[in-house]
Amino acid sequence: MKIVELAFTVNPVTNVQRAREFYEGVLGLTPSVVHEGHGMAWVEYEVGPGVLALGFGVEQFKPSGDGGTVALEMENFEEAIRELKERGCRFIFEPMETPVCRMAGVFDSEGNTLIIHKRKTGSGTQ
Repeated sequence: MKIVELAFTVNPVTNVQRAREFYEGVLGLTPSVVHEGHGMAWVEYEVGPGVLALGFGVEQFKPSGDGGTVALEMENFEEAIRELKERGCRFIFEPMETPVCRMAGVFDSEGNTLIIHKRKTGSGTQ
């Protein structure tokens, strides 16, 4: 068996409109797929070669800061942190530095964890 790429990551949401306002209004993502109806919703955002999806209305979709985490690679880490703070986002942990990256943790509008991330040049993880 050989996995060739990450197909998508899904964050569960309890309020689709509020979640879309966060992902589109705060993070600036544009939806590529939107399916809503029959008490369920699925919204996809293309991020580089991957997809970040929002899921609503299925038993398995329960938001939690204790569940999986999505790390978003930022073009400008400092600018992203400043904008998130200006928009009142709750930080799980403030920006920190590791040998290979800079990162900070924030909650989305539903209580899911997001990592704001920037690889260091020459870290070997690119």
